[in-house]
Formats: sequence, structure tokens, C-alpha cells
Amino acid sequence: MSSNSIKRPSLSGPGLKKQGVVLLQTLFILIFSWLEMWIRNGAGLLSGLVICLVTYGGVSYGRTGSRHVAAVTPPLAFAATSLAFTLLNDGLHPARVGIDFIASLASVAPYLLISALFGWLAFFNEKAKNRPSKRLKAAPEVR
Repeated sequence: MSSNSIKRPSLSGPGLKKQGVVLLQTLFILIFSWLEMWIRNGAGLLSGLVICLVTYGGVSYGRTGSRHVAAVTPPLAFAATSLAFTLLNDGLHPARVGIDFIASLASVAPYLLISALFGWLAFFNEKAKNRPSKRLKAAPEVR
């Protein structure tokens, strides 16, 4: 009995491209933060944990060279989500929108700081690993 194996197309590289990281991070933050803001009328623990998880996921599953995108996207995506929800919820009252927007950013500030530190640490670590060693340049040539 012979077995016919189906050849599946291989991926062009390991992990997500920059666009994929941005899309998935933004989607997850939008869905979970919007849901939490709708149920609780404010951001909190769920939004913060999702921000940390998508940052870790972007760093882990992104290709080499996409670490800066994984570090930058979560705070921007959360800020956009929070501002959109606040505008839809409060209307165009500048004082109220400003207070509610700053309050939602403040409620997840520790999570934003932790995820930003992790993302930028991973970016600078990757950048340092790709740089050639100074010891190899400084070693005298032996003839």
C-alpha cells in the first residue's frame, strides 16, 4: 500500500511580518479593551493583561527586525481604542472627553510601562546581537 503525501506550501520565513504583528496586536487590544470598557465603563485589569500578552506575543512570534513594531504598537492601539470609545460614549464635550481619556490611560499605565520596557529591551537586545563584536575588530592581525 502506498501513501500519497500532500505537499503543503512552506512559510517564507519564521514568524509574523511587521504588518501581521501590528494587525494582530491592534485587533486583540481593540476587542478586549472595547469589551471591558463597554461592560465596566472603564479600562482595567483585562486591558492591561491583554497589552502585556500582545507585546510578548509580538516579540516572540515576530520575525527578526519586527521587535520595534511590537514595542510601539500596543500603547498606540490602546490609546486609539480608548479615545474612540470615549468619544462615542461622551460625545464632543472636550473637558469630559479629556478627563475620561486620561483616566483610562492612567488605569493601565503600569501595564503600559511594563510592556514598553519589555518590548524595547527585546529590541535593543536584538540590535546588540546583530552588531559585530568589538573584540574581533580590536584584535591585531597575526602574520
